[in-house]
Amino acid sequence: MYTKRDDGRKMTEVRPMTAKVGIVPSADGSASFETGKTKAIAVVRGPRTLHPQHMQNAKTGILRVNYGMMPFSVEDRIRPGPNRRSEEISKVTEWALNSVVDLTGFPNTVVDVFIQIPQADAGTRVAGINAAAMALAHAGLPMKQMVSAIGVGKIDQTLVVDLDKFEDSEFHDGEGSTDIPIVLTSRTKEIALLQLDGKISVDEFKEVIEMGKVACDDILKVQMEALKNGGKDE
Repeated sequence: MYTKRDDGRKMTEVRPMTAKVGIVPSADGSASFETGKTKAIAVVRGPRTLHPQHMQNAKTGILRVNYGMMPFSVEDRIRPGPNRRSEEISKVTEWALNSVVDLTGFPNTVVDVFIQIPQADAGTRVAGINAAAMALAHAGLPMKQMVSAIGVGKIDQTLVVDLDKFEDSEFHDGEGSTDIPIVLTSRTKEIALLQLDGKISVDEFKEVIEMGKVACDDILKVQMEALKNGGKDE
């Protein structure tokens, strides 16, 4: 059984977090979110007229997300350009953000969100979502509420919050590892996105959700403090 984490954290403890907005002055909105050694940067462009015209929606603006990991973000250099994983993460991030962003006041337009990962130690998709939500808010786009994201997992038979790379992909003892990215809305506490990679019981799943809610509350505080600070130097 997994009883002790290499970095000394409690099983329910998130890695140290930092967040900031306004990191790219030329963008309409921008933010960074770090958890442990994982760092995500998000930049928002728009709303702007969508071309070609046949892609426009006369009733609402369209949100597009592009997620990518920089070649030097991990020890084994990543080939530049899109791949199946980055395309999948881009799409599920769109789903999560579309649940809270209201673009009905911007018909025939597009809002592009670019997420880059300069440094990765697991949890990149949830870090990217946290950064992207902050960047959209920083851009002043209408949002029903914020979203916060966390990965909760099962290491052998132990439930843990915020897996690092070792826990996520290098732990193979016992039952191995299971990863469950969760995105929760800030006010209504609804699940905006949930993915499951591995096996878990119904009772464990219920506990995972509760652990995710507590962790997302902590993440939300960091996000809101960064937005309140407004990009001012700390």
